[in-house]
Amino acid sequence: MHTPKTPAERSWRTGAAPGALPLLGHVPALWRRPLEFLASLPVHGDLVEIRLGPKRAYLAAHPELVRHVLLNPRLFDKGGVFDKARQLLGNSLSVSRGEEHRFQRRLIQPAFHPTKIAAYTTAVAEDTRTVTDAWRPGEIRDISDAMHALLMRVAARTLFSTGLDEDTIEEARQCLRTVSHGIYKRTVAPLGIMEKLPTPGNRAYDHANRRLRQIVADMIAVRRRSDADHGDLLSTLLRAEHPETGESLDDDQVLDQVVTFLVAGSETTASTLAFVFHLLSTLPDVEKHLHAEVDEALGGRVPGYDDLPALPYTRNVITEALRLYPPSWMAMRVTAQDVELGGRPIPARTMILYSAYALHHNPDLFPDPETFDPGRWEGERLAQVPRGALLPFGAGSHKCIGDVLALTETALIVATVAARWRLRPAPGARLHLEPKATLEAGPLPMMLERR
Repeated sequence: MHTPKTPAERSWRTGAAPGALPLLGHVPALWRRPLEFLASLPVHGDLVEIRLGPKRAYLAAHPELVRHVLLNPRLFDKGGVFDKARQLLGNSLSVSRGEEHRFQRRLIQPAFHPTKIAAYTTAVAEDTRTVTDAWRPGEIRDISDAMHALLMRVAARTLFSTGLDEDTIEEARQCLRTVSHGIYKRTVAPLGIMEKLPTPGNRAYDHANRRLRQIVADMIAVRRRSDADHGDLLSTLLRAEHPETGESLDDDQVLDQVVTFLVAGSETTASTLAFVFHLLSTLPDVEKHLHAEVDEALGGRVPGYDDLPALPYTRNVITEALRLYPPSWMAMRVTAQDVELGGRPIPARTMILYSAYALHHNPDLFPDPETFDPGRWEGERLAQVPRGALLPFGAGSHKCIGDVLALTETALIVATVAARWRLRPAPGARLHLEPKATLEAGPLPMMLERR
């Protein structure tokens, strides 16, 4: 058994999750109430044994153990959910392993240099203003659906700049929603049988997956023929070369990356925005503070990349929304060999889960964790947050490469909307968390008020 360097010496608590059912283990809990189940586990230990059908798995429930898992990819390999995600994402950066991942990361990293991000996001606020100009005071809109539609438009512009008409963007969005909604159920299904049956849901999933990839493949073919640099992410990917070998990405590799960026750039960011606007609508003091900051910083202008330093409270609101409702709410690794974790020997091919939601809702890490409090991210209080306790984008060499781009887009959209609109929950509307491939807000009908 290999014993790697472990986190700082301490007495780790280990335990087992209660309530395992014969044959099924904790799979029903992960299907029916995954957020509550995961958030309940840290009281049982820093490392908690759970059962996925007949298989034994573990939740790393302490931030130091999670960091240890994420910073040692040779010992804790991508598997489980990542194997299922390859149906959609191919062998892209988010699911690739080992040397292939290192090659892709080094090739793609320059595409996310700050100067590139500034260029990609030039039109984000204008797109947001164009979309919200169609809003009318007093009307009710599902803000979750509105943000997904807006972010698909933004992601398409960031990736393709031009070339996709509105109908194709909407078709791609619907395909993406169909596929991403099916990933989680396929992940937690212990035997993997249901996805092989010719059910209407599986047929819709397969069709949407094929159509989405065809839309992207067609764009790549058009761009290859023109060989023009449009200054967008697709052009950057097509022209990327390894700094040492000069090797570039082939069309299949570019396709996988673009589909991955569509998923990350629309699904996760749209969900975060929906949560932000819901929270602002229910917390008048927070909303008032954010509106005052936006008014002072922008004076009615459409915000740009250079305005972001003048919006620190807006950034803290977004960070706190990511803490309370992390898009990547659960992920996993698989031990590549026999290891020791949290003082416990674990055999090879064992699934190790970690949950940003469980970390972010742990009162030992975040006092009064169910309270939305942007002040956590200021001054001395920020310094008191334990290392690794906030995990919205992962950590280590597999950390989300587009985290800065996502935060930039989110801040620009929040500021653009808040400068002109106040959103209020529609009568009878309630937040219904939907843990799928990402954590979603579900339908959120909101009434629009002009500021």
